[in-house]
Amino acid sequence: MILIETLIEILLMALIPTILIELGVLLLLRERRQKVLWASVAMNIVTNVSLNLFLVYVQTGLPTIAMGEMLVILLETACYYLLIRNWAQAAVYGLLCNVISFLAGILLVTLFI
Repeated sequence: MILIETLIEILLMALIPTILIELGVLLLLRERRQKVLWASVAMNIVTNVSLNLFLVYVQTGLPTIAMGEMLVILLETACYYLLIRNWAQAAVYGLLCNVISFLAGILLVTLFI
């Protein structure tokens, strides 16, 4: 069983960079609406923590990670749609934010762990 301190460290190492990267992507896409930016933070707290807890306690194989990421993309795209009422823009936000943060996460893990 993973100690609580280690679990918190794992979550923070994934959550904080994810939030910063995805906010950066939204800003690069010229999103300035505060409700969308804050919703991104809230969505990432829920989806990132949930996915990482699942991966820590269940399985970390590539198929599991890929399926989890696809589910996160779908959930976040749906949330963006509820805010902005534009499926195309919501899909761009959901897909780009998550693909870029996922790839950046792989790079960070490769470089620092």
